[in-house]
Amino acid sequence: MKEYKVSIIVPVYNTEKYLKRCVDTLVHQSYANLEILLVDDGSTDESGKICDELAGAHQRIKVIHKVNGGLISAWKKGVEESTGEYISFVDSDDWVELNMIEEMAAYLTGNPKEIIASDYVIEREGGGKQYIWQQLSPGEYDREAMEREVIPNLLGKEWRYITISRCMKLIAKKLILDNYKYSDPIIRTSEDTTIMLPSLIDCERLVVMDHKAYYHYLYVTSSMIHKYDKGMYENMRLLHRITQQIICDKFQGQKQEEMLKKADQEHIFMLFLAIKNEARGNPGGYRKNITAICTDTEARQLCRNTKVEVREKSNRLLYLVLRHPGGFTISLLRLAMILYYRR
Repeated sequence: MKEYKVSIIVPVYNTEKYLKRCVDTLVHQSYANLEILLVDDGSTDESGKICDELAGAHQRIKVIHKVNGGLISAWKKGVEESTGEYISFVDSDDWVELNMIEEMAAYLTGNPKEIIASDYVIEREGGGKQYIWQQLSPGEYDREAMEREVIPNLLGKEWRYITISRCMKLIAKKLILDNYKYSDPIIRTSEDTTIMLPSLIDCERLVVMDHKAYYHYLYVTSSMIHKYDKGMYENMRLLHRITQQIICDKFQGQKQEEMLKKADQEHIFMLFLAIKNEARGNPGGYRKNITAICTDTEARQLCRNTKVEVREKSNRLLYLVLRHPGGFTISLLRLAMILYYRR
């Protein structure tokens, strides 16, 4: 079996608390033919210094220091500097199993448009974990199967058919370079959609591994309480436009129309995140901002013309607020957020 070169790209920004744990699981990978690129995105803590120390101790590590530009700009810089045929992304507060690359690379064929996807574990900092499996059945999907079963299910569902995250995957570098143009560094939330949606649409060979949760995603509930993104709604509107552009570039005719409808459904679920952001993190202005989001002409028209299937209780409440943004429903949502993040 040929050992294709894998470039592991780690965007780093102010994660001094977790960085060594992350990198330790990378430098001790059982797969030999790999490089590790730590992209310090203008960290203001000791992360940049730690990156340099780690590079001094391990030959496979290369450090890139850059002016802060956000997550997309960081991983893009890593891709530009990478020399591998395949890319693996790992966020600097997460960690992976030591055999991840070896076992995933065993499925590589050299196809310049292939993706190998595994599963992941949500690790809660206060304790507890949750295994997340791909809803798409394990197996190998050629281009015909991609068009029949995978691509029609990429957008517009409450739960991902296959994760859109750039992490927990091996991705042929050509797929990333071919779709590089869609990833606007302005996007901060759900930014992986801008690269993984077009890459999956173009994918000629997808392998979904059978319940292999190599990737450990750290979920810090306490930080979520205080996290508030003032521009999230505009972020989601821009993401919607980028998604529409991807679809218009990739499809024609009836297929394009079908995918654009799915993009509208996807946008409704993204609006849930924008509303939740206000209810959770903006105690002084959540009512005004949620009302503005839900009564926006674009949002109202979308709700009238686009139906989505919503099963989860929390999403049902968000959908209720989106359709009926009254004082009672907004107050109920705010109370639900307070109670949830106090657990």
